[in-house]
Amino acid sequence: MAESLHPAAIHHLPPFITAPGETDVLFIAMAILVLLGVIGIGVFYFKLHALPEHMAHRGQKVQLEIVAVLALIALFTHNHAFWIAGLLLALIPLPDFTTPLTSIARSLERIAASAGPDVPAPPPAPEAPIPADDRPTHQRGA
Repeated sequence: MAESLHPAAIHHLPPFITAPGETDVLFIAMAILVLLGVIGIGVFYFKLHALPEHMAHRGQKVQLEIVAVLALIALFTHNHAFWIAGLLLALIPLPDFTTPLTSIARSLERIAASAGPDVPAPPPAPEAPIPADDRPTHQRGA
């Protein structure tokens, strides 16, 4: 390498400068480091972006679906309000209305099935006669 140096060049070159025709190890190492850094930042971004959806897995199915849609909208529109709304919705537990209503419906179905079609309908209540003083004046016979 000493015979290929230009006469105006310094005699002690730094170790990161390569000779002509040799492989630049520092460039390859930095290219790999940058590539791994970009991939790592991308994975971190997507993990952070999917955080509300992972948190909503402990909730109900409807809550999970709404949070997933908000996360997708935030991902494609780059609007952070949708992501924040999804995160807040994932943190707030929704009350369960369907379980009691389903239980009521099953109980009513069992009651209707146990009564059966053979049970006659209750007779209509007899009408009570209207007292004479409560009748309209045109019906009083005066």
